[in-house]
Amino acid sequence: MASHGSSVVSSSAVENSLSSLKNCQAYIDTGMDITTVVALDLVQNGCDPTDVDNLESVMLEYAALNRDLNQYISAVEETVRKVKRDPPDEVPDLKSLVDTTYAAKQRKNSDESLKKNDKFLQFKEQLRDLRKQMGVPQDSRDQASDDDEDIAVTQSIANFTCPITQMEMVNPVKNKECGHTYEKEAIEKMIQRRHQQKKNARCPKIGCDVSDMNESHLVPDTALRRAIEVHKKQSQTKQ
Repeated sequence: MASHGSSVVSSSAVENSLSSLKNCQAYIDTGMDITTVVALDLVQNGCDPTDVDNLESVMLEYAALNRDLNQYISAVEETVRKVKRDPPDEVPDLKSLVDTTYAAKQRKNSDESLKKNDKFLQFKEQLRDLRKQMGVPQDSRDQASDDDEDIAVTQSIANFTCPITQMEMVNPVKNKECGHTYEKEAIEKMIQRRHQQKKNARCPKIGCDVSDMNESHLVPDTALRRAIEVHKKQSQTKQ
């Protein structure tokens, strides 16, 4: 009985340590968010693309830390559950058991899997969207020709217009279901009004098939908002 009691205490101590590990996850998330903001600032200010590439490497390092931390937490949780389910006759070496489980998880890792990290994917998507809105070529980041720049500006101005208000957006949000963007206040009011009428809210973009929108489908379109800000500054400079 005494040995089993000690085992329970040891398991409890390990479980308590999980909260500290999970706090580290929040720090990693914050680091990735800050790195994304800095990268967007660099693109917006026309900095050397190499600097942005370096931040992409930083994001992959964060993704690796996040993956390793998640796997270690998972190894700890699995070990504790196993010990509780089948209590051994002697006090187990929990660290050794956790290390064995963790090592098994690590052997399945690949560098390619890091690029599937949610925040890394968001990082790439926001950079791609911002470059597109600013008329920066996606495949080659060399300076675009004057004709290409004119076309990009014309397309961007069209993209800046809310399909509801027909005015340039200030706080754009994107519909995760179809990718269309709207002014936040306008689309939220439209959805609320339709729901109060017991009706589905259709995407107001002409030709869109999404017929049942909810506010949960909306996410801030950071890249578009930055592109709008750049366009405004450029317009003020030319005046």
